[in-house]
Amino acid sequence: MNKYRTHNCGELTKKHNSKNIILSGWVNKKRDHGNLLFIDLRDNYGVTQCVIDKSNQYFVNLEKIQLESVIKILGKVVERDKDSINLELKTGEVEIAIESFEMLGQCKELPMPVFTDQEYSEEIRLKYRFLDLRRKKIHENIILRSKVISFIRKEMNELGFLEFQTPILTSSSPEGARDFLVPSRLNPGKFYALPQAPQQFKQLIMVSGFDKYFQIAPCFRDEDARADRSPGEFYQLDLEMSFVEQEDVFNVVEKLMINLFNKFSSRKLLNNKFPKIPYEEAMLKYGTDKPDLRNPLLIYDLTNVFTREDVKFDIFKKLVKSGSKVRAIVTKNTKDKPRSFFDNIDKWAKDQGASGLAYFTIENQNEIYAKGPVGKFFSTQSLKEIMKTTGAAVGDSIFFACGKIKEVEKISSQAREKIAIDLNLIDKDSFAFCWIVDYPMFEMDDDNKIKFSHNPFSMPQGKIEKIDYKNPLKIKAYQYDIVCNGVELSSGAIRNHRPELMYKLFSLAGYDKKQVDDKFSGMINALSYGAPPHGGIAPGIDRIVMLLADEKNIREVTMFPMNQNAQDLMMNAPSEVSENQLKELNLSLKKKK
Repeated sequence: MNKYRTHNCGELTKKHNSKNIILSGWVNKKRDHGNLLFIDLRDNYGVTQCVIDKSNQYFVNLEKIQLESVIKILGKVVERDKDSINLELKTGEVEIAIESFEMLGQCKELPMPVFTDQEYSEEIRLKYRFLDLRRKKIHENIILRSKVISFIRKEMNELGFLEFQTPILTSSSPEGARDFLVPSRLNPGKFYALPQAPQQFKQLIMVSGFDKYFQIAPCFRDEDARADRSPGEFYQLDLEMSFVEQEDVFNVVEKLMINLFNKFSSRKLLNNKFPKIPYEEAMLKYGTDKPDLRNPLLIYDLTNVFTREDVKFDIFKKLVKSGSKVRAIVTKNTKDKPRSFFDNIDKWAKDQGASGLAYFTIENQNEIYAKGPVGKFFSTQSLKEIMKTTGAAVGDSIFFACGKIKEVEKISSQAREKIAIDLNLIDKDSFAFCWIVDYPMFEMDDDNKIKFSHNPFSMPQGKIEKIDYKNPLKIKAYQYDIVCNGVELSSGAIRNHRPELMYKLFSLAGYDKKQVDDKFSGMINALSYGAPPHGGIAPGIDRIVMLLADEKNIREVTMFPMNQNAQDLMMNAPSEVSENQLKELNLSLKKKK
């Protein structure tokens, strides 16, 4: 018999009544009733109420014990009275009459309480993460994460995928985020890079003749922190398949996501077949390629309306003449909303750095007219055109934004979300997945130079011999994102497996043949020895668990996260290293002036 416990703190019920048991765990709470002392003992599995009488020799010591100390209790299971049953606990029908106890691990004064999910500062929570992880909510989130990963592994195996591990020490890539570099002791002056993703390796696995690969892959990117992105490292379900088209990847991922979200959440899936939205359509209708489809509001392009002679809204008309675009959002049946509702939206837009949002409400008294601060600038005929374009009706209101394309997309996307929240339009009890497809292969950077918009290893759409290299911005790629509730879970692509085509596409982005050979020597060499058509994707584990746990910050589903400055406050990393360590690596530090 195990000397520390006969049962765990989450399994005792009425069927164990009168049994002698041993429990070990943390002192979660104490309640001193004078002659009786109640102790809630907690372990990974649950909480059990224990009670000791003042006549017991151990009463005084238990009375003084610090919360979160680890103790071992010997006692007897006693069925509770009906009036004292606690339905919130799995063990709530019984309690343990303590006979004796043993101290296993004494706790110092706590920097933060554990028995509550009250919010504390990031610094305290991360410095004492081992205490933070004892708290019920985050403890359950981490257990959920483990179960999700186990479920994914099971599903992938059943779908015929094999799990392989790719190298952690690899070469630096010129694309993507900043690399974490690791100096080589055996090769002075040279550096490894931690993989931003196993991109090249998983393609090489396909070239090696394996048909379906996956792994729960650690990835490392020297990026700034965000609520949905950890600084430094994260995990993704990395997968790749040979002899596939885009639809084959979609079918596998959709089946996995449907099974996964149905397994671990009671919230409904709005679509069992995920909609496919072309990138250009997404940017027009939602202002983003990460749309939240739970939000019914759409964005409309009304630029042409402001070229009409009978529209006198001169501020927008001048901007449109200089190349700006006008986007509009319709809110249904909002004519009875108070003026403050509309003014608050306008003020909010200005707080975001925009010039504000113009608005009016469509009314009808003998003829169509617009009521609101800018309503007088629109004729009946122009309003009818707006109604035809947007589907707006009498009683609806319309918000307008005007600006350069990227600016107007950004504020209209934010406004779509803000207005939907204010009007309580978002179904929070659901998951809405979609695919964003038909991404442009290239885009212009801030210096008006051509660059890859997504993954440079993607296959362009259409027949290879008919690709219009003279108009690279018109080339679309077999690239796709999977999005859920406005959260991008992953990007993926059908890969370019033809070296001659890769050289041509890279040349459009300013890389000559030697640069491609130098940076991607392993990939180019492998593809020249007979490579199958292949493609894949890599949904983020952290973001999947965030959605399932209904958390807004990735820190809440990550066991040992860093802070916003990429520091591990618990382990004091990054830290300084000794002169001897630097000497071994043939490195010296140059101090900032």
